[in-house]
Amino acid sequence: MCPFSVKKIGKTRNGKLSDLIYMTKQQEKKYRGFLYILLIAGVAALIVTIYFTYWDKIPSTIKIRAGVEQELDFRVPVSGEIYRIPEEAAQVSSVTELADSEVVKAEDAARSIHVDFAHTVKVRANAIDTYQMDLKLFGVLPYKNVDIQVIQDKMLIPSGIPIGIYVKTNGVLVVGVGEFENSSGETVSPAKYALQKGDYILEIDGETVENKKQLIRLVEESEGKDMVLTIKRNDEITDVMIEPDINKSSEWKLGIWIRDNAQGIGTMTYEGTDHTFGALGHGINDVDTSILMNLEEGMLYKTEIVGITRGANGAPGELTGYIEYDSDNVIGEITENTAEGIFGICDESRMEKSGYEPIPIALKQEIELGPAQIICSVSGEPEFYDVEIVEVNLEHENVNRGIVIRVADEKLLTLTGGIIQGMSGSPIIQNGKLVGAVTHVLVNDSTKGYGIFIEEMLTH
Repeated sequence: MCPFSVKKIGKTRNGKLSDLIYMTKQQEKKYRGFLYILLIAGVAALIVTIYFTYWDKIPSTIKIRAGVEQELDFRVPVSGEIYRIPEEAAQVSSVTELADSEVVKAEDAARSIHVDFAHTVKVRANAIDTYQMDLKLFGVLPYKNVDIQVIQDKMLIPSGIPIGIYVKTNGVLVVGVGEFENSSGETVSPAKYALQKGDYILEIDGETVENKKQLIRLVEESEGKDMVLTIKRNDEITDVMIEPDINKSSEWKLGIWIRDNAQGIGTMTYEGTDHTFGALGHGINDVDTSILMNLEEGMLYKTEIVGITRGANGAPGELTGYIEYDSDNVIGEITENTAEGIFGICDESRMEKSGYEPIPIALKQEIELGPAQIICSVSGEPEFYDVEIVEVNLEHENVNRGIVIRVADEKLLTLTGGIIQGMSGSPIIQNGKLVGAVTHVLVNDSTKGYGIFIEEMLTH
Protein backbone atom coordinates (compact mmCIF):
# COMPACT_ATOMS: atom_id res chain seq x y z
CA MET A 1 0.00 0.00 0.00
CA CYS A 2 1.36 3.40 -0.96
CA PRO A 3 2.04 5.52 2.09
CA PHE A 4 1.16 8.74 0.22
CA SER A 5 -2.45 9.74 -0.46
CA VAL A 6 -3.61 11.68 -3.48
CA LYS A 7 -4.71 14.52 -1.25
CA LYS A 8 -1.24 14.87 0.27
CA ILE A 9 0.37 14.94 -3.11
CA GLY A 10 -2.02 17.60 -4.27
CA LYS A 11 -1.17 19.75 -1.27
CA THR A 12 2.53 19.51 -2.05
CA ARG A 13 2.00 20.49 -5.64
CA ASN A 14 -0.30 23.40 -4.85
CA GLY A 15 1.65 24.65 -1.80
CA LYS A 16 5.30 23.77 -1.43
CA LEU A 17 5.76 23.32 -5.16
CA SER A 18 4.39 26.81 -5.87
CA ASP A 19 6.70 28.19 -3.23
CA LEU A 20 9.56 26.36 -4.92
CA ILE A 21 8.57 27.77 -8.30
CA TYR A 22 8.41 31.27 -6.78
CA MET A 23 11.83 30.86 -5.21
CA THR A 24 13.22 29.56 -8.48
CA LYS A 25 11.91 32.60 -10.33
CA GLN A 26 13.41 34.92 -7.73
CA GLN A 27 16.75 33.17 -8.01
CA GLU A 28 16.57 33.32 -11.79
CA LYS A 29 15.84 37.04 -11.60
CA LYS A 30 18.79 37.60 -9.27
CA TYR A 31 21.00 35.42 -11.44
CA ARG A 32 19.93 37.35 -14.54
CA GLY A 33 20.67 40.62 -12.76
CA PHE A 34 24.06 39.28 -11.74
CA LEU A 35 24.78 38.36 -15.36
CA TYR A 36 23.79 41.87 -16.46
CA ILE A 37 26.17 43.33 -13.90
CA LEU A 38 28.93 41.01 -15.11
CA LEU A 39 28.21 41.99 -18.71
CA ILE A 40 28.31 45.71 -17.92
CA ALA A 41 31.49 45.28 -15.87
CA GLY A 42 33.05 43.24 -18.67
CA VAL A 43 32.16 45.85 -21.29
CA ALA A 44 33.51 48.63 -19.04
CA ALA A 45 36.71 46.67 -18.43
CA LEU A 46 37.07 46.07 -22.17
CA ILE A 47 36.62 49.77 -22.92
CA VAL A 48 39.15 50.75 -20.26
CA THR A 49 41.60 48.15 -21.60
CA ILE A 50 41.16 49.45 -25.14
CA TYR A 51 41.68 53.01 -23.97
CA PHE A 52 44.87 52.09 -22.12
CA THR A 53 46.05 50.08 -25.12
CA TYR A 54 45.55 52.88 -27.63
CA TRP A 55 45.91 55.99 -25.47
CA ASP A 56 49.65 56.46 -25.96
CA LYS A 57 49.66 55.37 -29.60
CA ILE A 58 48.94 58.93 -30.73
CA PRO A 59 50.69 61.78 -28.88
CA SER A 60 48.73 64.75 -27.53
CA THR A 61 50.94 67.04 -29.60
CA ILE A 62 52.07 66.24 -33.12
CA LYS A 63 54.65 68.39 -34.88
CA ILE A 64 54.89 68.52 -38.67
CA ARG A 65 57.22 70.45 -40.95
CA ALA A 66 55.94 73.44 -42.88
CA GLY A 67 55.81 72.94 -46.65
CA VAL A 68 56.64 69.23 -46.56
CA GLU A 69 54.25 66.33 -47.13
CA GLN A 70 54.57 63.84 -44.29
CA GLU A 71 53.07 60.50 -43.37
CA LEU A 72 51.35 59.82 -40.05
CA ASP A 73 51.25 56.06 -39.76
CA PHE A 74 49.83 55.32 -36.30
CA ARG A 75 47.58 52.42 -37.41
CA VAL A 76 45.02 52.71 -34.63
CA PRO A 77 41.19 52.59 -34.99
CA VAL A 78 40.81 56.30 -34.32
CA SER A 79 39.25 58.93 -36.55
CA GLY A 80 38.07 62.51 -36.29
CA GLU A 81 38.26 66.02 -37.60
CA ILE A 82 41.18 68.38 -38.04
CA TYR A 83 40.53 72.11 -38.05
CA ARG A 84 42.43 75.36 -37.98
CA ILE A 85 43.32 77.38 -34.88
CA PRO A 86 42.94 80.32 -35.07
CA GLU A 87 40.52 80.77 -37.94
CA GLU A 88 42.68 83.29 -39.78
CA ALA A 89 45.64 80.87 -39.91
CA ALA A 90 47.27 79.69 -43.11
CA GLN A 91 45.91 76.94 -45.32
CA VAL A 92 46.44 73.25 -44.71
CA SER A 93 45.87 70.43 -47.12
CA SER A 94 45.40 66.78 -46.26
CA VAL A 95 45.42 63.51 -48.17
CA THR A 96 44.03 60.36 -46.55
CA GLU A 97 44.92 57.03 -48.16
CA LEU A 98 42.11 54.51 -47.75
CA ALA A 99 42.41 50.74 -47.68
CA ASP A 100 41.07 50.33 -51.22
CA SER A 101 43.58 52.89 -52.54
CA GLU A 102 40.87 55.46 -53.08
CA VAL A 103 42.28 58.92 -52.33
CA VAL A 104 40.25 61.72 -50.80
CA LYS A 105 41.69 65.25 -50.97
CA ALA A 106 40.68 68.35 -49.03
CA GLU A 107 42.20 71.74 -49.77
CA ASP A 108 39.78 74.07 -48.07
CA ALA A 109 41.06 74.72 -44.52
CA ALA A 110 38.01 76.81 -43.68
CA ARG A 111 36.21 73.50 -43.13
CA SER A 112 37.22 70.60 -40.93
CA ILE A 113 39.00 67.70 -42.62
CA HIS A 114 38.23 64.11 -41.73
CA VAL A 115 41.16 61.82 -40.89
CA ASP A 116 41.18 58.10 -40.20
CA PHE A 117 44.29 56.79 -38.46
CA ALA A 118 43.35 53.18 -39.11
CA HIS A 119 45.20 53.93 -42.37
CA THR A 120 48.24 55.97 -43.29
CA VAL A 121 47.47 59.68 -43.35
CA LYS A 122 49.51 62.12 -45.42
CA VAL A 123 49.46 65.75 -44.34
CA ARG A 124 50.95 68.93 -45.67
CA ALA A 125 50.83 72.36 -44.06
CA ASN A 126 52.00 75.34 -46.06
CA ALA A 127 52.84 77.69 -43.20
CA ILE A 128 53.76 77.69 -39.52
CA ASP A 129 50.53 77.45 -37.56
CA THR A 130 48.50 75.47 -35.04
CA TYR A 131 45.65 73.04 -35.69
CA GLN A 132 43.61 70.66 -33.59
CA MET A 133 42.13 67.22 -34.04
CA ASP A 134 39.11 65.90 -32.16
CA LEU A 135 39.50 62.13 -32.29
CA LYS A 136 37.16 59.26 -31.44
CA LEU A 137 37.96 55.61 -30.89
CA PHE A 138 36.16 53.46 -33.49
CA GLY A 139 34.60 56.74 -34.64
CA VAL A 140 32.27 56.69 -31.60
CA LEU A 141 34.04 56.84 -28.22
CA PRO A 142 35.72 60.15 -27.30
CA TYR A 143 39.48 59.59 -27.46
CA LYS A 144 41.54 62.77 -27.11
CA ASN A 145 42.12 66.24 -28.50
CA VAL A 146 45.43 66.47 -30.32
CA ASP A 147 47.33 69.67 -31.07
CA ILE A 148 49.12 69.85 -34.41
CA GLN A 149 52.01 72.29 -34.47
CA VAL A 150 53.44 73.24 -37.83
CA ILE A 151 57.11 74.10 -37.31
CA GLN A 152 59.98 75.34 -39.42
CA ASP A 153 62.32 72.51 -40.35
CA LYS A 154 65.65 72.68 -38.54
CA MET A 155 69.19 71.68 -39.34
CA LEU A 156 71.43 71.07 -36.32
CA ILE A 157 75.06 70.10 -35.89
CA PRO A 158 75.34 66.95 -33.74
CA SER A 159 78.07 67.41 -31.15
CA GLY A 160 78.93 64.72 -28.61
CA ILE A 161 81.78 66.68 -27.00
CA PRO A 162 82.23 66.54 -23.20
CA ILE A 163 81.42 69.76 -21.33
CA GLY A 164 82.15 71.07 -17.86
CA ILE A 165 79.13 72.72 -16.30
CA TYR A 166 78.90 75.44 -13.67
CA VAL A 167 75.61 77.02 -12.64
CA LYS A 168 74.88 79.61 -9.99
CA THR A 169 71.44 79.77 -8.41
CA ASN A 170 69.20 82.82 -8.34
CA GLY A 171 69.24 83.32 -4.58
CA VAL A 172 70.43 80.70 -2.10
CA LEU A 173 68.78 77.27 -2.09
CA VAL A 174 67.67 75.72 1.20
CA VAL A 175 68.61 72.03 1.00
CA GLY A 176 67.62 71.17 4.55
CA VAL A 177 66.30 72.49 7.88
CA GLY A 178 67.84 71.17 11.09
CA GLU A 179 68.59 71.70 14.78
CA PHE A 180 71.58 72.78 16.86
CA GLU A 181 72.44 73.41 20.50
CA ASN A 182 72.37 77.03 21.49
CA SER A 183 74.63 78.70 24.05
CA SER A 184 72.24 77.64 26.84
CA GLY A 185 72.44 73.98 25.87
CA GLU A 186 68.93 73.88 24.41
CA THR A 187 68.17 72.16 21.11
CA VAL A 188 66.72 74.81 18.81
CA SER A 189 65.60 75.12 15.18
CA PRO A 190 64.94 78.80 14.36
CA ALA A 191 63.87 78.10 10.76
CA LYS A 192 61.74 75.02 11.46
CA TYR A 193 58.34 76.56 10.82
CA ALA A 194 59.44 79.32 8.45
CA LEU A 195 61.58 77.61 5.80
CA GLN A 196 61.51 74.24 4.07
CA LYS A 197 63.66 72.22 1.73
CA GLY A 198 63.53 73.67 -1.78
CA ASP A 199 63.00 77.32 -0.78
CA TYR A 200 65.15 79.98 -2.43
CA ILE A 201 66.20 82.87 -0.19
CA LEU A 202 66.18 85.95 -2.43
CA GLU A 203 66.48 88.82 0.07
CA ILE A 204 67.17 89.45 3.75
CA ASP A 205 65.72 92.66 5.19
CA GLY A 206 65.44 94.03 1.65
CA GLU A 207 69.04 93.24 0.66
CA THR A 208 69.46 90.92 -2.33
CA VAL A 209 71.18 87.66 -1.39
CA GLU A 210 73.81 86.72 -3.94
CA ASN A 211 75.57 83.75 -2.33
CA LYS A 212 76.11 81.63 0.79
CA LYS A 213 78.92 83.79 2.11
CA GLN A 214 76.75 86.90 2.05
CA LEU A 215 73.83 85.10 3.74
CA ILE A 216 76.07 83.87 6.57
CA ARG A 217 77.39 87.40 7.04
CA LEU A 218 73.90 88.94 7.19
CA VAL A 219 72.76 86.37 9.78
CA GLU A 220 75.86 87.08 11.89
CA GLU A 221 75.30 90.85 11.68
CA SER A 222 71.70 90.45 12.86
CA GLU A 223 72.96 89.65 16.40
CA GLY A 224 69.74 87.73 17.06
CA LYS A 225 67.27 90.33 15.89
CA ASP A 226 64.26 89.26 13.83
CA MET A 227 65.08 88.95 10.13
CA VAL A 228 62.62 89.23 7.24
CA LEU A 229 63.52 86.75 4.50
CA THR A 230 62.01 87.07 1.04
CA ILE A 231 61.76 83.55 -0.36
CA LYS A 232 60.62 81.81 -3.51
CA ARG A 233 58.62 78.64 -2.94
CA ASN A 234 56.86 76.75 -5.75
CA ASP A 235 57.12 79.82 -8.02
CA GLU A 236 55.49 82.04 -5.39
CA ILE A 237 57.38 84.82 -3.60
CA THR A 238 56.59 85.53 0.04
CA ASP A 239 58.14 86.98 3.21
CA VAL A 240 58.87 85.06 6.42
CA MET A 241 60.29 86.25 9.75
CA ILE A 242 62.99 84.32 11.64
CA GLU A 243 64.83 85.04 14.87
CA PRO A 244 68.40 83.64 14.71
CA ASP A 245 69.88 81.87 17.73
CA ILE A 246 73.47 81.63 18.91
CA ASN A 247 75.33 78.34 19.04
CA LYS A 248 78.01 77.12 21.45
CA SER A 249 80.68 78.70 19.26
CA SER A 250 78.99 82.11 19.67
CA GLU A 251 77.83 82.16 16.03
CA TRP A 252 74.37 83.32 15.03
CA LYS A 253 72.57 80.62 13.03
CA LEU A 254 69.23 79.90 11.35
CA GLY A 255 69.62 76.11 11.42
CA ILE A 256 69.58 75.53 7.64
CA TRP A 257 71.82 73.91 5.05
CA ILE A 258 72.22 75.96 1.89
CA ARG A 259 73.70 75.78 -1.61
CA ASP A 260 74.32 78.44 -4.23
CA ASN A 261 75.93 76.58 -7.16
CA ALA A 262 76.44 73.23 -8.86
CA GLN A 263 79.16 71.71 -11.05
CA GLY A 264 79.51 68.59 -13.13
CA ILE A 265 80.18 67.14 -16.56
CA GLY A 266 77.90 66.12 -19.38
CA THR A 267 77.70 65.99 -23.15
CA MET A 268 76.67 68.63 -25.66
CA THR A 269 73.84 67.41 -27.87
CA TYR A 270 73.85 69.92 -30.69
CA GLU A 271 74.98 73.28 -31.95
CA GLY A 272 72.61 75.43 -33.93
CA THR A 273 73.62 77.27 -37.07
CA ASP A 274 72.99 80.45 -35.03
CA HIS A 275 75.65 79.46 -32.44
CA THR A 276 73.11 78.24 -29.89
CA PHE A 277 73.52 74.90 -28.13
CA GLY A 278 71.50 72.27 -26.30
CA ALA A 279 72.94 69.75 -23.87
CA LEU A 280 72.20 67.03 -21.28
CA GLY A 281 68.60 66.29 -22.35
CA HIS A 282 67.50 66.85 -18.75
CA GLY A 283 67.72 69.69 -16.27
CA ILE A 284 70.30 70.29 -13.56
CA ASN A 285 68.59 69.31 -10.31
CA ASP A 286 69.89 69.84 -6.81
CA VAL A 287 71.44 66.60 -5.58
CA ASP A 288 69.74 66.78 -2.16
CA THR A 289 66.29 68.13 -3.02
CA SER A 290 65.97 66.79 -6.61
CA ILE A 291 64.47 70.19 -7.45
CA LEU A 292 65.31 71.89 -10.75
CA MET A 293 67.85 74.55 -9.88
CA ASN A 294 66.76 78.16 -10.28
CA LEU A 295 69.40 79.50 -12.66
CA GLU A 296 70.93 82.95 -12.33
CA GLU A 297 73.94 82.32 -14.52
CA GLY A 298 75.91 79.41 -15.87
CA MET A 299 78.96 78.61 -17.95
CA LEU A 300 80.25 75.77 -20.12
CA TYR A 301 83.91 74.86 -19.85
CA LYS A 302 86.30 72.75 -21.84
CA THR A 303 86.79 69.42 -20.14
CA GLU A 304 88.96 66.38 -20.64
CA ILE A 305 87.82 62.86 -19.82
CA VAL A 306 90.48 61.37 -17.54
CA GLY A 307 88.76 58.25 -16.24
CA ILE A 308 85.90 55.81 -16.78
CA THR A 309 84.09 53.78 -14.13
CA ARG A 310 82.38 50.95 -16.01
CA GLY A 311 78.71 50.43 -15.37
CA ALA A 312 77.20 47.18 -14.17
CA ASN A 313 73.68 46.03 -13.37
CA GLY A 314 72.66 47.84 -10.21
CA ALA A 315 75.78 50.04 -10.20
CA PRO A 316 75.78 52.90 -12.76
CA GLY A 317 79.22 53.87 -14.01
CA GLU A 318 80.47 57.38 -14.67
CA LEU A 319 82.89 59.51 -16.65
CA THR A 320 85.49 61.46 -14.70
CA GLY A 321 86.50 64.74 -16.24
CA TYR A 322 89.15 67.35 -15.53
CA ILE A 323 87.71 70.85 -15.56
CA GLU A 324 89.69 74.03 -15.02
CA TYR A 325 87.20 76.73 -14.07
CA ASP A 326 89.11 79.52 -15.72
CA SER A 327 87.78 82.29 -17.93
CA ASP A 328 90.10 81.16 -20.73
CA ASN A 329 88.34 77.77 -20.79
CA VAL A 330 84.79 79.11 -21.10
CA ILE A 331 83.17 77.79 -24.31
CA GLY A 332 79.61 78.94 -23.76
CA GLU A 333 77.04 80.66 -21.58
CA ILE A 334 74.09 78.77 -20.11
CA THR A 335 70.94 80.88 -20.34
CA GLU A 336 68.27 78.28 -19.51
CA ASN A 337 68.04 75.30 -17.19
CA THR A 338 64.88 73.37 -18.03
CA ALA A 339 63.43 69.88 -17.63
CA GLU A 340 64.41 69.25 -21.28
CA GLY A 341 68.07 70.23 -20.88
CA ILE A 342 70.38 73.21 -20.61
CA PHE A 343 70.57 75.76 -23.41
CA GLY A 344 72.58 78.83 -24.28
CA ILE A 345 75.09 80.46 -26.59
CA CYS A 346 78.40 79.02 -27.78
CA ASP A 347 81.60 81.05 -27.76
CA GLU A 348 82.62 80.31 -31.33
CA SER A 349 86.12 81.72 -30.87
CA ARG A 350 86.87 79.10 -28.19
CA MET A 351 84.55 76.29 -29.19
CA GLU A 352 86.22 73.21 -30.60
CA LYS A 353 84.59 72.24 -33.85
CA SER A 354 82.81 68.89 -33.72
CA GLY A 355 83.67 68.14 -37.31
CA TYR A 356 80.11 67.19 -38.25
CA GLU A 357 77.85 68.85 -40.79
CA PRO A 358 74.32 70.06 -39.99
CA ILE A 359 71.68 67.34 -40.33
CA PRO A 360 67.86 67.45 -40.20
CA ILE A 361 65.91 66.56 -37.08
CA ALA A 362 63.59 63.56 -36.83
CA LEU A 363 60.13 64.16 -35.39
CA LYS A 364 58.95 61.57 -32.88
CA GLN A 365 56.51 59.88 -35.27
CA GLU A 366 59.38 59.35 -37.75
CA ILE A 367 61.54 57.32 -35.35
CA GLU A 368 61.74 53.60 -36.04
CA LEU A 369 62.59 50.63 -33.88
CA GLY A 370 65.94 49.25 -34.90
CA PRO A 371 69.54 50.34 -35.57
CA ALA A 372 70.73 53.82 -34.62
CA GLN A 373 73.92 55.46 -33.35
CA ILE A 374 74.98 57.73 -30.52
CA ILE A 375 77.91 60.16 -30.48
CA CYS A 376 80.02 60.47 -27.33
CA SER A 377 83.61 61.14 -26.32
CA VAL A 378 84.44 58.30 -23.94
CA SER A 379 87.69 57.60 -25.80
CA GLY A 380 88.79 61.23 -25.94
CA GLU A 381 87.21 62.31 -29.23
CA PRO A 382 83.58 62.25 -30.41
CA GLU A 383 82.83 58.90 -32.05
CA PHE A 384 79.80 57.09 -33.42
CA TYR A 385 78.72 53.97 -31.53
CA ASP A 386 76.03 51.50 -32.58
CA VAL A 387 72.84 51.24 -30.54
CA GLU A 388 69.37 49.85 -31.09
CA ILE A 389 66.16 51.75 -30.45
CA VAL A 390 63.99 49.21 -28.64
CA GLU A 391 61.08 51.41 -27.52
CA VAL A 392 59.47 54.64 -28.70
CA ASN A 393 56.91 56.04 -26.25
CA LEU A 394 55.05 58.80 -28.05
CA GLU A 395 53.06 59.78 -24.95
CA HIS A 396 55.37 59.01 -22.02
CA GLU A 397 54.51 60.89 -18.83
CA ASN A 398 58.23 61.58 -18.29
CA VAL A 399 59.52 63.86 -21.03
CA ASN A 400 63.07 62.55 -20.58
CA ARG A 401 62.15 58.91 -21.22
CA GLY A 402 60.44 58.85 -24.59
CA ILE A 403 63.11 56.62 -26.16
CA VAL A 404 64.73 53.42 -24.88
CA ILE A 405 68.04 52.37 -26.46
CA ARG A 406 70.26 49.34 -26.04
CA VAL A 407 74.01 49.59 -26.66
CA ALA A 408 75.06 47.16 -29.39
CA ASP A 409 78.60 48.41 -29.97
CA GLU A 410 81.19 45.99 -28.54
CA LYS A 411 83.82 48.72 -28.24
CA LEU A 412 81.54 50.93 -26.15
CA LEU A 413 80.45 47.97 -24.01
CA THR A 414 84.10 47.17 -23.35
CA LEU A 415 84.93 50.76 -22.44
CA THR A 416 81.90 51.68 -20.33
CA GLY A 417 79.67 48.64 -19.88
CA GLY A 418 76.89 50.57 -21.62
CA ILE A 419 75.33 53.90 -20.69
CA ILE A 420 77.05 55.72 -17.81
CA GLN A 421 76.78 59.06 -16.04
CA GLY A 422 78.39 61.86 -18.00
CA MET A 423 76.99 60.56 -21.30
CA SER A 424 73.76 62.52 -20.75
CA GLY A 425 73.21 64.63 -23.84
CA SER A 426 74.92 62.27 -26.27
CA PRO A 427 73.08 62.77 -29.59
CA ILE A 428 71.07 59.85 -31.01
CA ILE A 429 71.23 59.57 -34.81
CA GLN A 430 69.01 57.43 -37.04
CA ASN A 431 68.74 57.45 -40.84
CA GLY A 432 70.90 60.57 -41.05
CA LYS A 433 68.64 62.55 -38.72
CA LEU A 434 69.06 63.82 -35.16
CA VAL A 435 66.51 61.83 -33.15
CA GLY A 436 67.21 62.96 -29.59
CA ALA A 437 69.67 62.67 -26.72
CA VAL A 438 70.63 60.09 -24.11
CA THR A 439 69.32 61.07 -20.66
CA HIS A 440 69.52 58.21 -18.14
CA VAL A 441 70.82 54.69 -17.68
CA LEU A 442 68.55 51.84 -16.59
CA VAL A 443 69.98 51.00 -13.18
CA ASN A 444 69.19 47.29 -13.47
CA ASP A 445 70.60 46.99 -16.99
CA SER A 446 73.55 49.23 -17.80
CA THR A 447 73.40 48.29 -21.49
CA LYS A 448 70.11 50.19 -21.77
CA GLY A 449 69.32 53.85 -21.43
CA TYR A 450 66.56 56.40 -21.87
CA GLY A 451 66.48 59.26 -24.32
CA ILE A 452 64.52 62.44 -24.97
CA PHE A 453 63.04 63.37 -28.34
CA ILE A 454 64.93 66.19 -30.03
CA GLU A 455 61.65 67.97 -30.69
CA GLU A 456 61.12 68.15 -26.92
CA MET A 457 64.52 69.78 -26.48
CA LEU A 458 63.59 72.37 -29.09
CA THR A 459 60.44 73.48 -27.23
CA HIS A 460 62.30 75.30 -24.43
